[in-house]
Amino acid sequence: MREIIFLVEEAPEGGYTAQALGYSIYTEADTWEELKLAAQDAVLCHFEEEARPSLLRLHVVREEVVLV
Repeated sequence: MREIIFLVEEAPEGGYTAQALGYSIYTEADTWEELKLAAQDAVLCHFEEEARPSLLRLHVVREEVVLV
């Protein structure tokens, strides 16, 4: 089974951005549900049917600064 991993971050202005690791695929959306659909659509546009991965993994990275 082939998969693509997306690195997902919360956008500073709100919503989410997602960048596929190893591929030049980038997308963004306002909500989590919209991001999932946007990532699927981006992969469908990027690959021909026979080369298309069957799985997308959305890996969320969240950075938080805490004062001591």
